[in-house]
Amino acid sequence: MKRREFISVLGGAVAWPLAAQAQQQPTLGLLSSYEMADWAIKSFRAGLEASGYVEGRNLTVIYRSAEGQFDRLPALAAELVKSQVSIIFATGSPVPARSAKGATPTIPIVFAYGGDPVNDGLVASFNRPGGNVTGATFIGTALTAKRMGLLRDILPHVSDVALLVNPNGTLAEGQIAEAKAAAQALGLALHIVNATSESEFDEAFATMRRLKVGAFFPSTDPLFGLNGRGLHITMAYRYVIPAICNGRVDAVLGGLVSYGPDLADTWRQAGVYVGRILKGEKPSELPVVQPTKFELVINLKTAKLLGIDIPPAILTRADEVIE
Repeated sequence: MKRREFISVLGGAVAWPLAAQAQQQPTLGLLSSYEMADWAIKSFRAGLEASGYVEGRNLTVIYRSAEGQFDRLPALAAELVKSQVSIIFATGSPVPARSAKGATPTIPIVFAYGGDPVNDGLVASFNRPGGNVTGATFIGTALTAKRMGLLRDILPHVSDVALLVNPNGTLAEGQIAEAKAAAQALGLALHIVNATSESEFDEAFATMRRLKVGAFFPSTDPLFGLNGRGLHITMAYRYVIPAICNGRVDAVLGGLVSYGPDLADTWRQAGVYVGRILKGEKPSELPVVQPTKFELVINLKTAKLLGIDIPPAILTRADEVIE
């Protein structure tokens, strides 16, 4: 979805609960580290609509994307603040939310990403965020060990695996540490393979082939999923390397298996929070939303193409089987 599609200059006005903006239509500033996928935007808009806000009817949206250049985020956040937006939605990693928080101590900020907002310095606690920041997390960085366990169950003969990471990403260090611990516990040899942009994917997968890895794990990073293109899954197909993925969207695109929370629901919940805050609730009093449901999705079509037999016990556990 292109930037111009997000920018709405709207006529009309609606009643606004904050006295200082009582005669103005609210404006949402959307700050993202990468261009967002259509499915994520659709889910976010569904949450807004559930709270009574529709872009183009009673809400103006200004979109700013760093397009992978994280050093641009502080200036983009300052630009949104200067535009006097009513609220900022920051997504793609903790950096957009940090940049927004650094740009304003008063404008409400709602985030959606896969890390720990307490450790990342965004909120004081999950239950009582404090300040002007709250949001939703899909805790993607805490599930690597679970996904490695699934790999061991599905491909018990595999001894070497790869973790595909963006070394410039803010979530890489923690995921590498968790992956190393999980691999050691399972007796797997873990190889860290780097890619800082889509242009480096071909080299990354060529490296995996040289290392003779039996499967790979894309780390939780906007480069490997937020834009919705799924190029890393396409490359996995080309190099015939099974992908153990973070969410359903990658399994649908052709990943062998995925385990994680309902990512679309995370963005929907963030949209709901934006609406609630626009109606007058305080971000400091809205607990950070955490996922309660985790989905195991198996792409049986991919398994057959790769010559992999999924154990019946795993198929029975699956929430969804793609055939």
